[in-house]
Amino acid sequence: MNRSGTGLIVFGAVLGVAGAVMAFAITVHTHGFNINTAGWILLIVGIVLLLIGIAISVAGSRRSSTTVENVQTTPTGQERVEKQRDWGAP
Repeated sequence: MNRSGTGLIVFGAVLGVAGAVMAFAITVHTHGFNINTAGWILLIVGIVLLLIGIAISVAGSRRSSTTVENVQTTPTGQERVEKQRDWGAP
């Protein structure tokens, strides 16, 4: 897996867990602030960040390599030429 989306995956998981705890495990009744609604918001944001991080990791891990080998006859003998092209993330 590529490292480009790892931070978002971890941050999304932490927000999701904190949101799930706030939404499902805490039962406090307050005026003006609903902790369960804040938990649902954190849970949804955490899931979205998790999915974005996974998408970035999958897109960043695509890499391909092409090798072309060519043998040429020269006046001094044969010469072998090999070219390699890398496509994608380093």
